[in-house]
Amino acid sequence: MRTTETTPGATPSATPSEEDLPAIISVDDHVLEPQDLWQRELPPARRDRGPRVVRERVRLGFAGGRMSLERDVPDGEWCDVWLYEDLVLPTGLLYAPAGIPAKEQANVPATYEQFRPGTYQQKARLADMDANHVEAAMNYPNTFPRFAGQGFAERPDKDLALTCLRIYNDWMIDEWCGGDGRGRLVPLTLVPLWDPGLAAEEVRRCAAKGSHAIAFSENPAKLGLPSLYTGDWDRLWAACQETETVVSMHIGSSSSMPTTSADAPLAVSMSLNAQNAQGSVCDWVFSRTLERFPEIKLAYAESQVGWMPFQLERMDAVWREDVGGVELPEPPSTYVRGRVYGCIFDDLHGLRSRDEVGMDYILFETDYPHANGTWPRSRAVAHELCTAAGMDADECRRLLRGNAVACYGLERFGIAA
Repeated sequence: MRTTETTPGATPSATPSEEDLPAIISVDDHVLEPQDLWQRELPPARRDRGPRVVRERVRLGFAGGRMSLERDVPDGEWCDVWLYEDLVLPTGLLYAPAGIPAKEQANVPATYEQFRPGTYQQKARLADMDANHVEAAMNYPNTFPRFAGQGFAERPDKDLALTCLRIYNDWMIDEWCGGDGRGRLVPLTLVPLWDPGLAAEEVRRCAAKGSHAIAFSENPAKLGLPSLYTGDWDRLWAACQETETVVSMHIGSSSSMPTTSADAPLAVSMSLNAQNAQGSVCDWVFSRTLERFPEIKLAYAESQVGWMPFQLERMDAVWREDVGGVELPEPPSTYVRGRVYGCIFDDLHGLRSRDEVGMDYILFETDYPHANGTWPRSRAVAHELCTAAGMDADECRRLLRGNAVACYGLERFGIAA
């Protein structure tokens, strides 16, 4: 992380030493799905079309901003390739480069053995969390399911997709977050995006098993699904509100990232990565969804928070001017305050604006095991940020763990603020 300057007027001694910071709760980490999960859980007759991994020599290329794949290349590199109905997805080294020197990180073919065991083995993950001063973490999918379960929604056989999705959720709750992981690995489950009614049923099923957070798309319309303005999702939101389930949305969960033109470099998209979250907040407010479901909570992973004050200011201005074509009884910010959380890993401006954002609604992440992730220096990075923002001990505790406990109700797992 780059060196930062302390906020003018801040008292450097107000921030605890790095060693005195509390253990971190990361609300955005990732897990590589077990290669054999569906082959061991699906009925034998369905395994040949269900998710599975084959090891092949392949060659990856890039053209027109898209990755190309050549399979069965004699002089290619070994790769674990996911197959699932019509899906063919190679595993790339950038899926989980934690611990790999930055100069060696590239999107080249990879096998699971090239990754740290902590990326897919529970015991090793807990050890990596200990080394990073992380007490508890929530994990999004990392391979073919993608960040909101789009990988299941896109497959033709929806009956098979539902079965596979439920296998994933049962594994997430019972295996990955069970046993030694209970109280340390917090379940985040997927819903069948192609059917809001089935999605509501899955929320209730998983809540009964102990999962109270789902991964959802920041913009379902971009996935060819109903928008929030249709009201089709209301059955899902009713189930989330009823079960105290938080709706968590990762950047890129609409299978698209903002850019300016087809020939713009990746740097443009990476610089604009908060825009999808901005649009999502607008949709949740102006569709009147937050108004209709006053107890539902939203959390945006990897979105940062520095954009929030202006976005709410602008939405309120549009509401006051009555030019937006939406009737809301109260200003838009009324529905956001206290219910919408943002997540940071490198947002000094956001922390310096914490009074405007709302200090209680800023979460922290380590993004293990991604290239953006801060493992194994997450506590040091947090200390640099907190010191530069002039944050005191109470603010540091709220950022690094207390706000996550409040957002996700982590007391139910025995996790204290």
